[in-house]
Amino acid sequence: MGPIWPSYYGDCSSVIFMVDAANTTQVSSSCIQLLSVLSAEALETTSVLILFNKVDIPCPMSLVEMKSLFRLDDIISCATQPVTVLEVSARSGQGLLDVLKWLHSIQKE
Repeated sequence: MGPIWPSYYGDCSSVIFMVDAANTTQVSSSCIQLLSVLSAEALETTSVLILFNKVDIPCPMSLVEMKSLFRLDDIISCATQPVTVLEVSARSGQGLLDVLKWLHSIQKE
């Protein structure tokens, strides 16, 4: 679906980018998609939330490992928009409150 995402950028007030923390084979593809989103001119000031999902399963990659594989510190330091990173479990609801707090905080802006 990544190739059609730019057609939706004009109406975006925020972006939530979810990464499957259990799928190590897709990390590089997810990173490329994230770079594409962050470099889109239409999103240069849009708040971005990166969610690492499935942290509830046995042996997911840790946040430190995911940040390292994504070179997330480098990506965030070069991004023009504010970027927040959270860990979640869509199945158990872990981290959902933090996501809702983020959504509430960007609505005030």
